[in-house]
Amino acid sequence: MNALADEARARSILRALYGPDQLREQMTWFWFNHFNVHAPKRDVRAMVGDYEDTIHARALGKFRDLLEATLRHPAMLRYLDNDQNAAGHINENYAREIMELHTMGVGSGYSQQDVQELARILTGVGVDLKPDPPRLKPQWQPLYVRAGLFEFNPARHDFGDKHFLGHDIKGRGFAEVEEALDLIASSPATAHHVSLQIATYFMGDTPPADVVARMEQAFRHSDGDIARVLRAMIGAPAFRASLGTVFKDPAHYAISAVRYAYGDRVILNTQPIVGWLNRMGEGLYNHETPDGYDMRSDAWSGPGQMATRFDIARQIGGGSAGLFRPPGASADQPAFPQLQNALYFGGLGTTLGQPTRDALAKATSPQEWNALYLSSPEFMHR
Repeated sequence: MNALADEARARSILRALYGPDQLREQMTWFWFNHFNVHAPKRDVRAMVGDYEDTIHARALGKFRDLLEATLRHPAMLRYLDNDQNAAGHINENYAREIMELHTMGVGSGYSQQDVQELARILTGVGVDLKPDPPRLKPQWQPLYVRAGLFEFNPARHDFGDKHFLGHDIKGRGFAEVEEALDLIASSPATAHHVSLQIATYFMGDTPPADVVARMEQAFRHSDGDIARVLRAMIGAPAFRASLGTVFKDPAHYAISAVRYAYGDRVILNTQPIVGWLNRMGEGLYNHETPDGYDMRSDAWSGPGQMATRFDIARQIGGGSAGLFRPPGASADQPAFPQLQNALYFGGLGTTLGQPTRDALAKATSPQEWNALYLSSPEFMHR
């Protein structure tokens, strides 16, 4: 299971570095963080690669489809214990996080009773590792649902009627789940919460209210089309004005540094990047709680964090840092980053402030120049 998780991390990093559709890669990272699972819990690490693939395929589609895809995935059901949620033994973990984090958001008008009713609706939604279906009463057999490891077992379901978000939902099996997801995904609170989260991810800690409102409107008018929501954000003048002002979280910092250092030259070993992300506190699949990593700049700009970044900048700037050491090899293949390149002289250099120019001018070697540039305030922002 650890090997499967390591393979998933390697693939995630390689996609981020070389994927031709970089917006999809950015949104895959965003949605994984939004629908976070913690790989070390139970057997989630064996499933986390497929879970990320599931998100990757739907990262620019309809939010409602993505929401159900995460609900049907065994990694999510294991992580938030809904496979233990059954009639007479209610577990509210997943129902609470759907409402609080995944969709409507805290303080958006739903009640504790809504959480309890959603937990009842989700009874029987779980995971089955056995190849054969369970033995069921004849009346329950048509209601049984199986897709891969996902299972809806009517023998574990609470068939009582529910009252959820002001609507009466008749007890009838998995169709209740579909109805509840429709209500949640179409809620104006969900449009606001999701739009605000996306805007914060791309534009920084306090995205303009009018941009968020544009995104909400696009969400509601397009039935939650994520691409339309992004288009509404990108088309706002404030979005262009935000470029270069957003402090990079560790993942953006590490990936952008390697992309700039080596361009299309494909690295042979992703483990150094995995290690850097762990050192900076944003390890892949390593966030323990369902809220995901913090997107605010002050979570990543403390003195300890910056000292770690400066050390990583020295490693990348001074050589290949193990990125071109094939697994099992004792030495790197020859590689040295040339950061004073056409991209720098053709554009990036013009964005530097005078203090950074002065510091770079004092560099006594290409390695020192690289480390200073990767440590500069300008490179810390996107």
